[in-house]
Amino acid sequence: MTAPSTPGTGPGRRWIERWEPEDEAFWRAGGERVARRNLVFSILSEHIGFSVWTVWSVLVLFMGPEYGLTPADKFFLVSMATLVGAVARVPYTFAVAVFGGRNWTVVSAGVLLVPTAVAFAVMEPGTSYTTFLLCAMLAGVGGGNFASSMTNINAFFPLRRKGWALGLNAGGGNIGVPVMQLVGLAVIGAGGGPRVLLGLYLPLIVLAAVLAALRMDNLAALRNDTGAAQDAVRDPHTWIMSFLYIGTFGSFIGYSFAFGLVLQTQFGRTPLQAAYVTFVGPLLGSLVRPLGGALADRYGGARITLWNYAGMAAATGLVVLASVRESLALFTAAFIALFVLSGLGNGSTYKMIPGIFQRKAVAAGLAGEAAVAYGRRLSGASMGLIGAVGALGGLGINLAFRQSFQTTGTGTGAFLAFLAFYGLCTVVTWAVYLRRRPVPATGGRAPAEPVAALRHAEV
Repeated sequence: MTAPSTPGTGPGRRWIERWEPEDEAFWRAGGERVARRNLVFSILSEHIGFSVWTVWSVLVLFMGPEYGLTPADKFFLVSMATLVGAVARVPYTFAVAVFGGRNWTVVSAGVLLVPTAVAFAVMEPGTSYTTFLLCAMLAGVGGGNFASSMTNINAFFPLRRKGWALGLNAGGGNIGVPVMQLVGLAVIGAGGGPRVLLGLYLPLIVLAAVLAALRMDNLAALRNDTGAAQDAVRDPHTWIMSFLYIGTFGSFIGYSFAFGLVLQTQFGRTPLQAAYVTFVGPLLGSLVRPLGGALADRYGGARITLWNYAGMAAATGLVVLASVRESLALFTAAFIALFVLSGLGNGSTYKMIPGIFQRKAVAAGLAGEAAVAYGRRLSGASMGLIGAVGALGGLGINLAFRQSFQTTGTGTGAFLAFLAFYGLCTVVTWAVYLRRRPVPATGGRAPAEPVAALRHAEV
């Protein structure tokens, strides 16, 4: 058994032609080492991408009265960054098949220089709101890195390790949110301005791109398989899981953008007071994401997701109570609990995706490498689409806050809507993936109908 690394022929391009992670001998002979190396540098690039994507959640804390912006203006700024980040995830998913995972990681990391440098140039009082809005939208490209990174890393790991690997990859990326907020806190505390914060990230972006170029690989198996995305779009599982991911990741990214603004607007916190608290929720939510994937590996993603949504509904109920009673301590504690649960749910829902398509293949009569190839192909393509739709949940959260504060002056109305949504997600998870039903014959085909006939408690 030779090491599973075959250099490509083009200058500076590294392609692995043979990749069989489900083969234990192949995995032990070097496959695991290669997969872990690619995972490390994928995490770094995705981490910087998340930081750039969410930089405006910190920049708005710097924007005092001299900028002439209302709370509604600020919520709209971060909403537009969320929107572009969600939309960017669709082409970023396809880019892995067109250019290769390593090649696209280099490009997507380098592109982050554009929104960071532009924001650095215009970040000062007197700049028009339209200019700030365009800058926030440019920063949205950082949200696309998640989709290409997850699609790429999904192909490197065997099914039995996907929950852990995808959780670690996504969690390492997600942690870019609290790191950006912590750096922002340090800059504010030291009396620095927004340009100091932006300037710190310019060399880090270059470093991430260079390391990806030097240390990552492309998988030939992913090349030119753009048709997988079309198959994923037609599969009902993609859209059901997209709906569930709105509740987990949409909550995580939406609350990450909005938490500091809510503390400032509803509870009168200063920028520094808000910054002291804002990073805690995203930090904990990022750290527990791999745990959510590991729990899903052991107990089944659907089971973990079900109980997680029940917990999110309960935490949201406490947030509503704290909002009505104007209890800052209870509000902060319950909001941080929401972050933790959203992180766990992110890990468990993403573990479900490869398991669902693998079980569909088995139910259709496929076995061995054919079943593995079917599951890997469809799950990789669907992950980007699911990630894109899920990120739109963050847009919905920020727009809901904007409307709630404009109408009533508090975020209570928005939280009531979120509570109802988490209840609906709980019902959908149980009805589609846990309720026992007979499995009909499929005649050897991969089922094209919704998952009504399949039970996926183990996924």
